Order: sequence, then structure tokens, then C-alpha cells
Amino acid sequence: MTRSCACHYGTVTDTRCVAVIQARTGSSRLPGKVLRPLAGRPVLGWMVRAARAAAGVDEVVIATSTASGDDAVAALGEELGVPVVRGSEDDVLSRFVLALATTEADAVVRLTADCPLADPSLISSVVGLWRSDPSLDYTATTLVRTLPRGLDVELASKQALLTADAEAEGFHRTHVTSYLYDSKRPFRTMGLVVQPAANDLRVTLDTAEDGAMLDAVVAELGDRAPAWHEVVGLLRSRPDLTALNAGVRQKTLAEG
Repeated sequence: MTRSCACHYGTVTDTRCVAVIQARTGSSRLPGKVLRPLAGRPVLGWMVRAARAAAGVDEVVIATSTASGDDAVAALGEELGVPVVRGSEDDVLSRFVLALATTEADAVVRLTADCPLADPSLISSVVGLWRSDPSLDYTATTLVRTLPRGLDVELASKQALLTADAEAEGFHRTHVTSYLYDSKRPFRTMGLVVQPAANDLRVTLDTAEDGAMLDAVVAELGDRAPAWHEVVGLLRSRPDLTALNAGVRQKTLAEG
């Protein structure tokens, strides 16, 4: 496989960074959510568009399961022209390792298909942190959460992901990256924060209420990948929109 040579922060690097979008139809609270239309475009298509627009990302891959219900995810990936890898439904970490091996990546950006308002500039910034210092194991917007839930971007180096695959158990295998920030092993991490903080807001898709809020936001912002501050600005000015999913409780790591 051809490896890219890109210039970032004034440094030429022969490293390969791949965005891996995890997607499946078997959501417990909103089955099929990644295929749900949003302004006429599948939610998964929104995430693919944002990942493709991010600077420093060499390839975009969809990682879904081998379950028959996810044949539709694989078909949509083919329609969008995105490579698809398929593996365990529950051991999501193993799917990322498969994507890592398939693409010969030096780092992977973890994106989830239920976050359609992803901002390409945030993805670019997280990738840029790692490209400026490839010795980092993990860079993310979530080490100190200041962004709305649903704008998360995480990057794991190849070695860090392989270490997690060798050692992680239980819910760490479902959540892919949690072992890198929630274990005793001293991984080298760096976080990205924004001010003013907006971590009280929620723009992810996990319930019907979330879907109603996203429909309303997109009706205002249009069918495009918005900047994070546009999303925050709109929600701060429109409490009627935030009220649509204000009662949704985020699952804990252990709940999956």
C-alpha cells in the first residue's frame, strides 16, 4: 500500500493516519440510527463527509460487524465509495485493529457514526497534535470534555492500539480507546479543549429525542458540516432546541 508523505506544522512526515468510523445497526435505544436520514442524507453519510474533509487524514474506513443486520451498513459504505472492514459486533476494539492492519496505518482516528455534526476542523486539530509529535499515544477532545457530546474526536497511535488490544478486557474492548486513558499504564496523552466550555450540550444521536433535536439544528444550519462554534452558538441562542433532548441520560462506559 502506498504511504503518504504530508507536511504538517512545518514538518514533513512519512506517516499514515486513517479515520475509522465505527457503525452498526444494533443500537439498543435507537436501532438503525446510523442509517437514519438527516436532511435526506444518512447519518453515516454525514460522518463520512466530515472525515473526508479533515486535513491530515489519508483515508476513511467504516468498521462494522459481521452481523447480517449490518449488511446495510456495508452496502452504504460501498455506495459512498468508502472501504469497509467487518468484525466482531461486541469487540469493537478488534474491529479497529483489523482496520489498522488493513490500511497499514500509523495512527487511527476513532469516530462514531452517530455524531453527524462532526466538525472537520476538530478532526484536523487532533490529527495535527499527533503529527506534530508522533510519540504521543493518544490525542483527543475528550480527556477534559469542553465540547458538546457528539463532537468527540480521538486518535490512537498504532502501538497504543495494539497494546490495548493485547491487554484490555471487558468494557474497554467495547469502547476501543478507554483503556488508553483509564488504565494504570502510563500512555502519553494530549487533549484539546475549547473555551468557553460547552460540555453541557448534546448533539449525538442515541434516542428519538436526539433525532428531533438534530433535525431542528440541521433545519437551521443546512446540509453541511458545521463548525463546532456554529452549533454551540445556535444552541445557546435557542433553548427550545436544547429542550428537545434535555432529558436524555448518557450511558456510562460500563453500560456500553
